[in-house]
Amino acid sequence: MRGGRILRRLVCALGVLPLAALPARAQGPVLKVPYAVGERLDYDVKFGKLKVGSGSMEVVGVENIRGHDTWHTVFQVRAGNFFYRVNDQFESWIDRTTGNSLRFQQNLSEGRRDVERVFEMFPERAQFIEQGDTLQKSVHAPLDDGSFLYFIRTIPLVVGETYTFERYFRPDRNPVTIHVLRKERVSVPAGDFDAIVVQPVIKTKGIFSENGHAEVWLSDDPSRIMLQMKSGLSFGSINLYLRSRRPAPAGR
Repeated sequence: MRGGRILRRLVCALGVLPLAALPARAQGPVLKVPYAVGERLDYDVKFGKLKVGSGSMEVVGVENIRGHDTWHTVFQVRAGNFFYRVNDQFESWIDRTTGNSLRFQQNLSEGRRDVERVFEMFPERAQFIEQGDTLQKSVHAPLDDGSFLYFIRTIPLVVGETYTFERYFRPDRNPVTIHVLRKERVSVPAGDFDAIVVQPVIKTKGIFSENGHAEVWLSDDPSRIMLQMKSGLSFGSINLYLRSRRPAPAGR
């Protein structure tokens, strides 16, 4: 199943620094976004027509990162067969007043391979650092693989329009382009929905590459939840289908 490549394609388009906790600083108003703590989306994961696992997206809490309140989000995929198992988790910490990503963590368990990577982003300096590495050039409004899936829910999406952003935290992978393709009715295990279909493109070899032809279905309502994601790859297709949704509690 090429488990490692499959999971990376799902999230690519998809060490912690020894920093002491800082007291919360004065911040601007919290952004108005269509998600909140407690929201959870669960997916069936299929390779072609064969179900190979499950996935989820969740806003698990509000946490302080270097004096900034952030939404802590988790995207997890568990897939495989008798011969190969994958349990990968991607976590993002999104500044609640700017929408910038401040931390991105990957925990990859693929076959006999276990990898953990943590990236710290510093928007004020347009720099990022990976555990055990040196500071590298970034952008002033960084997004990572996970936070981009939440950011796309906040922008206006007009059919026929193309949106371009220089916000991926690795500058050599910019720009990120979003083509708004069409509106249509879609059926997933969670039900039938009106959807907006978009095609994200990132300069990467993953699912959102120019040759990947990935499409993402977002609900055509204020919540903009991801209903399904399909890819067209050389060896087959990797698809996510919404199975269930737990909205955030009222007032969160």
